[in-house]
Order: sequence, then C-alpha cells, then structure tokens
Amino acid sequence: MPHIRSEDVLRFWFEELTPKQWWSKDEALDALIAARYSGLLASASRCELYEWRATPRGRLAEVIVLDQFPRQIHRDTPLAFACDPLALALAQEAVARGDDGALTPVERVFLYLPYMHSESAAIQKVSVELYRNNGLADNLDFALRHQAIVDRFGRYPHRNEILGRESTLEEIAFLKEPGSRF
Repeated sequence: MPHIRSEDVLRFWFEELTPKQWWSKDEALDALIAARYSGLLASASRCELYEWRATPRGRLAEVIVLDQFPRQIHRDTPLAFACDPLALALAQEAVARGDDGALTPVERVFLYLPYMHSESAAIQKVSVELYRNNGLADNLDFALRHQAIVDRFGRYPHRNEILGRESTLEEIAFLKEPGSRF
C-alpha cells in the first residue's frame, strides 16, 4: 500500500468529493473508497495512525477514516459501525483540547459526526450543542433529528437488522415512516 498522508485523505474528502457525495449512497464511490482506503482503514482501526493526532487536521483525517470510510467500505454490514467508539473517543479528545477551533465549520461537521452516530442519549446532547455552536443550520437539524430517535428508542432502529438486533413493534412502525432512515 502506498503511503497515504492525512492531507491526502482531507484532499480526497473535501476537494475530490462533492457535498452531495458525502451524504448519498453510491456503489461506485463505495468501491472507489474501498479500493483506495481499505488498507488505511485497517491501519486506523489498529490505532496505527496515532502520529496524525499531532495536528487538528491530522486528527480530523483519522476521524474521517474511522467514521466515514467504514460506512462506505462495509455498507450494510456490522463492520460499518465497528470503528464508531474509536472515532468518538478521538473526536472527544479533539474537542476537549479545543482542536476543533482550528478547523473550518465544514471540517468540524465531520469531526462531530461520531457524536451524532452514537446511540448514547448523553452523547447526543453534546452532539446537538456542538452542531448548534458550529452555526450550520442544516447540520443542527440533522443532529436534532438523530437525538430525537436515540431519545425515543435508545438506539437507531435502522441499524437493527444489520446488527442482528430484534426490532420492537414501535421501531418497525417508525421505520415505515418517511425520513426514518439516514
């Protein structure tokens, strides 16, 4: 695997991709990310990218690798969520250190995503505050919607089938509603 730097990841994510690609299901993009970054994700999941944490942007790149890339590389499998705790811990450390202040509002969206992806009501409260303070209204709306789901169910029902969890009747009914899946 050629040596991939944190700046290479950020250039790919913020310059090669469009904002629409960040949020859309796209099999071709999933395949591209898998081809380019599967090895890097494996390294990140073993905490081998620790040197990236020396700078706010390096830590952001590591969070993107751990939070976003699994969702593309392992879409619709339990591995899509396997690195979520590590991504959240790295994001929490960055916020605690004030490193998020060195990032642009759009970059902070991705540093904060591990909070939004958490199935913890306590973490969801922090997510909403982070997005509220970031000043991007659309992202705050998504944070509030995610928080409402976790507050209601204690988890994301749309993950139940993938993770082998039994859905309640209330969750099944919810999943039939428009906009219930992210």
